[in-house]
Amino acid sequence: MAKLSHYDRKGRATMVDVSGKQPTAREAEASAFVRMSKAVLRALPQNPKGDPLEIARFAGISAAKRTSELIPMCHPLPLSFIDVHTRLCENGVAIVSRVTTTANTGVEMEALVAASVAALTVYDMCKALDKSISIEQVQLESKTGGKSGRYARKGSS
Repeated sequence: MAKLSHYDRKGRATMVDVSGKQPTAREAEASAFVRMSKAVLRALPQNPKGDPLEIARFAGISAAKRTSELIPMCHPLPLSFIDVHTRLCENGVAIVSRVTTTANTGVEMEALVAASVAALTVYDMCKALDKSISIEQVQLESKTGGKSGRYARKGSS
């Protein structure tokens, strides 16, 4: 089993030194699911705060850019592309984020933060209708680039 990279020899949390790594093209995709009732789903187009799915998309994009401010050991990265898609499902909203960069370290956290904040935004936009909305399955779907190469969650593309 690989050792955790964010700890030094004394067990103290530390930022990983990526200065010796070569910049490579990297991409990560993450997802989240916002479970809600059919009544809330039907009410989405009439939301007086605006279109929750479009606002969630913008929130996810903005959040990915700020990941290093939110997660203490993340490196600030020059992001090349951020995309957040939302899709209405029978029992909620599916969210998928994709982030790319050419850098010394990966963009998994940026993709996860984008999906998470998009999901939180859907909740915020709809909570007046139902407080029991839940955010589920925030997960990394795939990543490419870097020393560890390609990862794809079983059942993902």
